[in-house]
Amino acid sequence: MNERGRVGMICLIVAESSLFAVFVVAYLFYIGKSLNGPYPKDVLELPIFNTVCLLASSVTIAVALRALRTGATRRSGVWFLVTVVLGAVFLAGTAREWYRLIVGQPTIGTNLFGTTFYSLVGLHASHVIVGLVILSLLCVFSFSGALRRGDVERAEIASWYWHFVDGVWIVVFTVVYLVGR
Repeated sequence: MNERGRVGMICLIVAESSLFAVFVVAYLFYIGKSLNGPYPKDVLELPIFNTVCLLASSVTIAVALRALRTGATRRSGVWFLVTVVLGAVFLAGTAREWYRLIVGQPTIGTNLFGTTFYSLVGLHASHVIVGLVILSLLCVFSFSGALRRGDVERAEIASWYWHFVDGVWIVVFTVVYLVGR
């Protein structure tokens, strides 16, 4: 059993949760305090498709782990790859949204909404990137034969990080796109 890995990941998730909590509280505190627009309701669209992709990736990573537990490393690699693709689609959607907001309606330094929006969503996006790197490594290891059934605990610990990223998105989505509008 990889007890140190589990404890380390739990500590990382607790620390990162604290960091996200600060950003969420800042976003909530400054909502509606901007003296000039644009305001969230004026420029934000609900990223439903991106959200579905990211949340579906929690299912695909669970399927990848189940395949790895049975010794089907190639099949687990395929499911890790599907998870990477879903995460990349989510990240591309975030990039499109940012491009639209920065080019079409400059918000990044315009007001408090822009500052807190880009900080919170950007923090989440950076965590998605880290998760995609980890998942990509799992794919490479699966397809090269370096990932074996005995490595399932390590892969499971990595999956905790991905589930954390998905869970944080539920909070960010709720705060930014539902409450903040």
